[in-house]
Amino acid sequence: VQVVQSGGGSVPPGGSLRLSCEASGATWQNYVMTWYRQAPGKERELVADITTSIGTKEYADSVKGRFTISRGRGKAKNTVYLQMNSLKPEDTAVYYCNFWVDGTNWWGQGIQVTVSS
Repeated sequence: VQVVQSGGGSVPPGGSLRLSCEASGATWQNYVMTWYRQAPGKERELVADITTSIGTKEYADSVKGRFTISRGRGKAKNTVYLQMNSLKPEDTAVYYCNFWVDGTNWWGQGIQVTVSS
């Protein structure tokens, strides 16, 4: 299994980005998938997570109403997306995805998101 992230970049404030995190080669039926971010000089923080077995989603207060986590369908069921709208400069960070399956963590490589005018 290889976890690959895509979709980062640079946008002005108020812009949107969609991050993807694909677990290539995985045959998982269910997992917990978490998006984290880490800004320079700050600790890593949880942004959003999804527990597929029970269909729950949770968000950090700082992103509620602006970010949406979702799971792909069909052949993309082991891909998770993070739709980020109304981006703010304080959303600038390296974003990491993590799949937790049967006690094992699988990490993506991290991807930069920069929000700046």
